[in-house]
Amino acid sequence: MTSPSSRRAHVVGLGLIGASLALALREVGWSVSGTDLDESVVSLALETNFIAHTDLLPDVDLVVIAVPAGVVASVATSILDTLDRPSLIVTDVAGVKGSIVDQVLDPRFLGGHPMAGSELRGLSGARADLFAGSTWVLTPTDRTSAETYSVLHGVLREIGANVVAISADDHDRLVAVASHVPHLLAGSLMNEASQVAEQDAVLLQLAAGGFRDMTRVAAGDPSIWPDILFENREAVAQSLASLEGRLRGLREALLDDGRDVILDSLLSAASARRQLPGRALSSDDLAYLRVRVSDEPGVLAAVTMAASDLLVNIYDIEIAHGIEGVGGTLLLAIDAQQTQLFGDALTELGFQVVREQ
Repeated sequence: MTSPSSRRAHVVGLGLIGASLALALREVGWSVSGTDLDESVVSLALETNFIAHTDLLPDVDLVVIAVPAGVVASVATSILDTLDRPSLIVTDVAGVKGSIVDQVLDPRFLGGHPMAGSELRGLSGARADLFAGSTWVLTPTDRTSAETYSVLHGVLREIGANVVAISADDHDRLVAVASHVPHLLAGSLMNEASQVAEQDAVLLQLAAGGFRDMTRVAAGDPSIWPDILFENREAVAQSLASLEGRLRGLREALLDDGRDVILDSLLSAASARRQLPGRALSSDDLAYLRVRVSDEPGVLAAVTMAASDLLVNIYDIEIAHGIEGVGGTLLLAIDAQQTQLFGDALTELGFQVVREQ
């Protein structure tokens, strides 16, 4: 990548996520251009300095595609076919990854998904700090070069995101539970309350913090969700079926005076909720692992996915290249408390690992 003052990014799609990313990149020194199908959005983005211009320049370093999931692959392929810049990185922000990764085979493409959002929409809701502290999923494959992953990882860390790497198929299965079904559940709960409120308007005055927290995401942009849900329909349907079973069990326990069943459910949920990741680390809490890697496809994906499987967050990643064809060394910054766990796991996978403090 070039120096910070001359780094160029192009954002395709200036909705909430695309516009927020344009702001975030601009704040850390990037020159950002962008486009959108809505010309009024483009005009406003230019007037308010979200973007500097609309041209996709041949020396662009990073292209981010922030359009509906169903058209990401065609947009990405068109851009990659147009630009022959070897160091170019193209990524996306779609909430479904499997179908996209299967279609875009160019090694310069690395699928991504920021787990961030807002009930606000478009340019008016965009914030430069939207991704600060959020999880940003990357889905490397055997085609992904260590350089591509390292550079994009660094850019995302620069704007405050925590990066994890999982396979595209695992992403789709897991976000069905963590994101897609919760959105449907929030919408269903809000619709149920709204219907009851038609007869008992006081209900909405009784909506306390818990109800508002659970239904907040239902206020987001509905238009983006059908595309996401139908792209991931099998995983979402399976998750809904599992949830239906849990709800059925709770209903039966209530009718059968199954107090222990209800209490056990609430206790296990409370325990699981308290264990959600959230600890912020300072530089003093970090340690470093040097991992010798071969010059083979899929090596970087194996390392990063092993980290995600163990809930190990890689806070920084650097590459020291060896002689061409021989491989090199990955320098990984991770939580000092997890160096033994992660180091042992990588050793079991056949990597040579040196721990540094």
